Amino acid sequence: MSAIRPVPVRCVGGILHDQAGRLLLVQRANEPGRGLWSIPGGRVEPGETDSEALVREMREETGLVVRPGELAGHVIRGRYEIYDYVCEIESGELVPGDDAADARWVDEAALAALALTDGLADTLRGWEMLPRC
Repeated sequence: MSAIRPVPVRCVGGILHDQAGRLLLVQRANEPGRGLWSIPGGRVEPGETDSEALVREMREETGLVVRPGELAGHVIRGRYEIYDYVCEIESGELVPGDDAADARWVDEAALAALALTDGLADTLRGWEMLPRC
């Protein structure tokens, strides 16, 4: 008899650095990870590509319109399969919204002081995507 596995939920995240090399993080307003800091992103809706979902999620959570670039990496957190892409800003102003309680650019010192989602710092370090300042 085989165990029933939950259907994986495909998600995307956006890795974005500003001109100073700081990393964009959002504080999660909802579960999973409510109150913790992470890169912005969310679920891919039926019929969306990863790029479409990423543009939508980044705009909803940060107010920024982004251009998704290369895949930085992929992680599995429970039933969530998260594909994280490097992004560039096309327009907009940083304003937290939707699922984000707060949003900010962080340098190395600020990153070390924040309560992050599980494994975020190690994952970003492995992908060489930590703040560059």
